[in-house]
Parts: sequence; C-alpha cells; structure tokens
Amino acid sequence: MDLSLHPHWAVWCIVVPLLASGLAVLVPRWGKTVGVVGALLTLLAVGGATLHLLAHGPQRIEIGGWGAPLGIQLQLTGPALMMLWMTALVSVPITLYACDYFVTRSQQLRFWPLWLLLWATMNMLYLSADLFNLYITLELISLVAVVLVALAGPKAIRAAIRYLLMNLLGSLCFLLAVALMYGAYGMLDIKMLAEQVEATPLTGLALALMSIGLLLKSALFPLHIWLPPAHAGAPAPVSAVLSALVVKASFYLMLLLWLTLYSSLVTHGLTTLIGVLGIGAILWGSVQALRAARLKQLVAYSTVAQLGYIGLAITLIDVAAWQPVLTFMIAHACAKGAMFLAAGNFQRAAGHDRMALISTALRALPVSVFAFALAGVSLIGLPPSGGFLAKWLLLSAALDSGRWLIALALVGSGLLTALYIFRVLERAMRPGANLQPVGRVSPLMEWSAFGLGLLAILLGFAGVGITQIVAEWPV
Repeated sequence: MDLSLHPHWAVWCIVVPLLASGLAVLVPRWGKTVGVVGALLTLLAVGGATLHLLAHGPQRIEIGGWGAPLGIQLQLTGPALMMLWMTALVSVPITLYACDYFVTRSQQLRFWPLWLLLWATMNMLYLSADLFNLYITLELISLVAVVLVALAGPKAIRAAIRYLLMNLLGSLCFLLAVALMYGAYGMLDIKMLAEQVEATPLTGLALALMSIGLLLKSALFPLHIWLPPAHAGAPAPVSAVLSALVVKASFYLMLLLWLTLYSSLVTHGLTTLIGVLGIGAILWGSVQALRAARLKQLVAYSTVAQLGYIGLAITLIDVAAWQPVLTFMIAHACAKGAMFLAAGNFQRAAGHDRMALISTALRALPVSVFAFALAGVSLIGLPPSGGFLAKWLLLSAALDSGRWLIALALVGSGLLTALYIFRVLERAMRPGANLQPVGRVSPLMEWSAFGLGLLAILLGFAGVGITQIVAEWPV
C-alpha cells in the first residue's frame, strides 16, 4: 500500500487517539494496552501524513463533505505537521512511563481516557482551519488538562482550580474575538478571512482579545501565576504533558494567526512588547528556579523561563517566522518532558522532591540523572543538541536584523539556565552514604525519561529537515 497516496492520514491523527480514549472508557482493564497501541498507531498516522505532505504538498479536508464557509475543514501544512511530530515524539515515551507510574486502579481508570482525549484534541487544534473549531479545541485542552492535574489528589485541587479560572478567562477572550470576526466578516475559515481582513478598529480589538486569551493560556510572564503550582503539583507524566505540549499549543496558534489572519495588523510595537515580556519571563523564571525548595517546582519555573524564548522568537517574526520557533518548541518539548519524568523518578524513589534531601535518590538513579543532564544540555543550548540549533537560528536572526538586546538576552539566558541545572546535578555528585531509597522506580520509567533526553540531543542533527519542510510549505 502506498501510504503517501492515502488521503486521510491527517484525519487518522485525530481519530486514532479519540477511538482509543473511548475504548479505554468502555474496557477500563485494558487501559494500558489501549494507551500503548493507540500511541504507536497515532505515531504511524503522523508518519503517513508526512509522506502525503512530501508527495502532494499541503492538504485541505472537508469534514462531512461540507466546505467553507459553512463546513469544518482541516488543513495539513508544514508547521501543523511539525506540531503533530512534536506531540507524537513526546507522547509515546510519556505513555510508556505512565504504564508503571500509575499504580492504583482509580488513577488508571481516569488517566488513560483523559490522556488519549487530550492527545486527540491537540492534534485537532493543529489541523483546524477555522476559528470556531480552534476555540472548541482550546477549551477542551484546558478542561482535560485541569482534570489531569487534579489526579494528584486533594493537594492539587487548589492549583487545578486556579488553572481552570485563568484558562476560562483566556477562552472567553478568544471566544469574544471569534464573535467579533464573525459579526464583521460573516465567516470563520482562516484562509477565506485572511483574504478579506481589513485594518479596522473592530479587527484590531479582535486581535487584542485573541492575543490576550492565548497569552493567558501560554503562561507568558506576567500571566504565568497558574503554571508553577499546576505543573509542580500534578503527577509526573501529567506535568511532562503540560509543560512539554499543552502550553505550546497556544503559542503555535498565536503565531499562526499573527502570520496569516492578522499579518497586516501586527505592528513592530506589538512584537516588541511580547519580546519584553519574554525577557521578563527568562529573568523571573530563572531566579525563581534558583530559589525553588522543591525539584518539580524548579522544573516548573524553568518552563516559565524557557517560554520567554518563544516570546523573543515572536519579536523576530518579520525576519524569521516559523523555523526557529518550531525548532525550539520541539527541542524544548523533548527536554522538558525528560526533565519532568526524571524528576518524577527522583520523587518516587525518595518519597518527596525537597531539594535539600534529594541527593540520595539522585545517586540511586544514575540513568535518570543522565536523562536530566541531557535535557539540561538542550535547555542551556550546548552543541550538538536541538536546543543549540534553535538558539543558533534565533541568535542569527537577531544579529542579522541588528537587535542586539535580543541577542544578549539569548546568550545570558543560557548562563542562567546552566546555574539552576547544575544546582540539581551537583547534588548527584555529593559524597555520602548511599541510603536505600523509599520507593522503587521501574526500568521502564527510567529509560522513558532517558529516551526523551536523548531525543532532545539528536534533534540537533535533524533540525535541518524541520526547517526545510516548514520553509517549503509554511501555511
């Protein structure tokens, strides 16, 4: 069978995890098996979509045979494909990790349907071609993510409620913007809207509302207050999903809309403001990571800091749009996923994640320490990692356009990242009695974290392919 000629591989990227989610509800005792098989089949579907894009270029699919502006359409483009790959590459190791992480039946019954539903919804967002469908998927992602955070038990309820309220506010802003656009133009298909959008006050208001809503969901400084408690308090696989994947969806959507729908309205002042917020995120997140008393809290504040890079990248959209941003997103997703999974291993071994008392667990789990170190190499931006390639692309764009402050921020942020990464690694090298850890960590959990960390390094060699696909089929 010629996979490249199959017209519906993009649809299967949504349908496969959605069907797996339903099957996990109907036959809960098969949750692990359904999760693993669904993950592998979804990875296969993304591969099929890749072959189709390479053979035939971008694709638009009419759902139910109804075209725009009445029907819902999907679109497969270079950036959408890269986001599908990012989600699949991170999700497969997380799925394997979760098989041994969740030990109680109640957690397993809840996790597998919700996780697979979240995966399907993220894929739907990347492939959606109209504003209302984007709103629906954004809302579903937020609601499912909140419930996954609450799986940690009563201690996580407060963080989950804060997460819910902030994301609902973001969703309301986005929905109001969608209503304004429909009232002004009578359609919601992005491609058709882009041909008719005019620089009117009403359209400018819609742009502002959409941007505010997406920034709330992306947790860009100073709108990040919900992120550290939610990511630090959730179960380790959920923390990895939230930090590696969920926050990227809103950034992707903002970049998509700015480059297509609102390209005539996005001003230098607006992008500069996002860049300033990005610098603030790097500084604030790094300082809080250096002060964090708990390991997962440190990794969560690291996410706040690293999201600042995307803010800086958005400042450069006039000279370097998709390539550096997507390269950074994928590299960061793999590195941050590995870091949270490794942190979950240390927490499982020690029975806590307090930085002052974590040394024993670190010395007992060398594979997880190595995974954490590999992730740190990518986050710092050392060669030959994917993080190095992404930062090199951003730095080159900043220097070529004469934006020295952004270049300085990119270099300085690497030093700050190294400080809080070495804050963890030096505890693994402290001398002392190697006491028996409290809990057992399975080899599958350790090697899942290691696999993601290794992938973050190997992306440094594969990044050229990413930039070529995005450059040839940008939108």
